[in-house]
Amino acid sequence: MDRLEVAHRRLHNHRLSGPPLPDPAAVVRHLGASQAQEYAMARWSLGQRSAGADDAAVQAALDAGTVLRTHVLRPTWHFVAPEDVRWMLALTGPRVRQASRYYERQAGIDDDLVDRAISVMGEALRGGNHLTRPQVQEALARRGIEASGVRLAYLVMAAELAAVVVSGEVRGKQRTYAMLDERVPPAPVLDADEALAELTRRYFDSHGPATIKDFRWWSSLALTQIRRGLAMVGDDLTSVDVDGLTYWFVPAEAPTRDPSPTVHVLQGYDEYGVAYTEGRAAANIAGLTVAPAGTNQVIQPLVLDSQVIGWWRRVVERDHVVAEPHLAVRLDADQRDAMRASFDRLAAFAGVPVRLELDR
Repeated sequence: MDRLEVAHRRLHNHRLSGPPLPDPAAVVRHLGASQAQEYAMARWSLGQRSAGADDAAVQAALDAGTVLRTHVLRPTWHFVAPEDVRWMLALTGPRVRQASRYYERQAGIDDDLVDRAISVMGEALRGGNHLTRPQVQEALARRGIEASGVRLAYLVMAAELAAVVVSGEVRGKQRTYAMLDERVPPAPVLDADEALAELTRRYFDSHGPATIKDFRWWSSLALTQIRRGLAMVGDDLTSVDVDGLTYWFVPAEAPTRDPSPTVHVLQGYDEYGVAYTEGRAAANIAGLTVAPAGTNQVIQPLVLDSQVIGWWRRVVERDHVVAEPHLAVRLDADQRDAMRASFDRLAAFAGVPVRLELDR
């Protein structure tokens, strides 16, 4: 196996190549979790891996609760399946909360305040209430807890990590919060070892080949936990050394590659890019300078036959979207057609025309 095969196996396991999954909920179950920091574009990550799901279908899944959005794995939002949310929060929530302690202190938050705020939020949401963030803020204020901005964000995140609060239905254009125990049906309880083994297996099945450091970044788990997880899953996973890195994955024949050229238009936090640290170089074997010099901005990658070749800027106009590619390579005619086809798929998903400025 070489790095190019690593990238193509990874593309296949992400379900960006090969047969799509049946619906957005199946995508989330397969991935374990999908980063959802930028809500509008995060829905595209689910849609492009689903069979025929447009933006309305993904939003319907979120409204129905078959896909949830909450803080898990790391101190940011992820889409997660309802049957997974409790055990995943129990496994990773304490470490995410610990990573947030410094910022909580900066916002004047201590454990007593968190406990009181979680109690107030639970009372306000109980009975099927789905409240917007301003309404949650008002509920806290009525009980003497003043919170806005960063302070409110960290109190709500603490309630999510405690498995009290989770995403609710969208109201107009505003997202809401709901009570997790009312939103999520009872599910079989996994003990700590079962949860660790499941998350380990799920990550390397859907994101592999990947390294232990990649998994550590993605999951926030300690290295000792990861080693224990790998030991528990045993022969479910195998590993291979490629250019000095050890990659873990589910044993399988190399997948059939998509016809070349194939282009994938990704959002900035798509799992194909954001789920890796040292293993990320497999998607940029040529070592192209993709991001603008002197910036640490999150880019929206453009992927050609498994390799990142540039990024694109999204400009929302009144009745259409302008897509501005910034490429590190020169495309031939077939590759340009593949680029157009990929943006056409995004337009069909969003239900909004996309004007591709490929000749800029």
